[in-house]
Amino acid sequence: MNRRIIITVVAIIAVFAIIRIVGCGKKDEAPKKDRVQQSELVFEEALTLTKKNLEQGIEAFENIINTFPQSVEAQQALVKIAEFYNKNDEILLEKEALQKLIDSYPDSDFTSDAQARVGEINVKMLFSKAQTKNSIIYEVKAGDSLYKIAKTYKTTVELIMKVNGLKNSLIRPGMKLKIVTSVFKIIVNKTDLDLKLIADDEVIKVYQIGTGRDNSTPVGQFKIVNRIVDPVWYKTGAIVPAGSVDNILGTRWLGISEPGYGIHGTVDKQPIQKQKTQGCVRMMNNDVEELFSIVPVNTEVIIND
Repeated sequence: MNRRIIITVVAIIAVFAIIRIVGCGKKDEAPKKDRVQQSELVFEEALTLTKKNLEQGIEAFENIINTFPQSVEAQQALVKIAEFYNKNDEILLEKEALQKLIDSYPDSDFTSDAQARVGEINVKMLFSKAQTKNSIIYEVKAGDSLYKIAKTYKTTVELIMKVNGLKNSLIRPGMKLKIVTSVFKIIVNKTDLDLKLIADDEVIKVYQIGTGRDNSTPVGQFKIVNRIVDPVWYKTGAIVPAGSVDNILGTRWLGISEPGYGIHGTVDKQPIQKQKTQGCVRMMNNDVEELFSIVPVNTEVIIND
């Protein structure tokens, strides 16, 4: 009899313990749910506020980021802040907001678009006439040519022309030219199928790429050894001229120090991120043309698995 009483008491205690545990679980879930609803409500209020006062709206979004750092609304707040700065042509502040999004929320659904926009901003700044810490103003001397200046400062003729708004290569003594002095590097990631353009250890832009089928793209540390506009494709048993629809090299070729391999454009209009080349790194023509204008011979190229 006593044994039955003891078992019954133990069972009752266990039931109450279970109820308590379940109850605790519900109590934990409720504040979390309320916090999500609260962040959503505050975000909507911030949106409404920005229509009346932009500065106060931006401040409200910044409060969301600080108060609800783990919420989706915090990520959306950074996107909105960047959009507002974009509309006001304050691209440095726009970039700052987007970079914070990239650094703080690398797995966010918004990160890919943010990264693409930061790349656009960086290239726009690189091509601008505004002097930066990574540039100098050079005064053209008698006997100078763009080729000679580019070689001296380890840059490209194309970059000098873009930066200074030159329509042709003619220059005259006394002209002042902005010369970009950054040291560029290219990092190719075969797993992510992307190419990062680095300037002085800062990521300037990330490009989508294609690589070799059957993992045939070489891995290692290389250098750019030649640069060719409108390359001819020396196909086995045939020579395919530049501009031909059969020329798989596209509009630019950046040969690397691994013989036979390089970075080039494409005539294929399909999505680029595939492993289907003969071993080279393939880019969309507009992307490879942009990269070509920036990186000189001897630029380091690192290809990782």
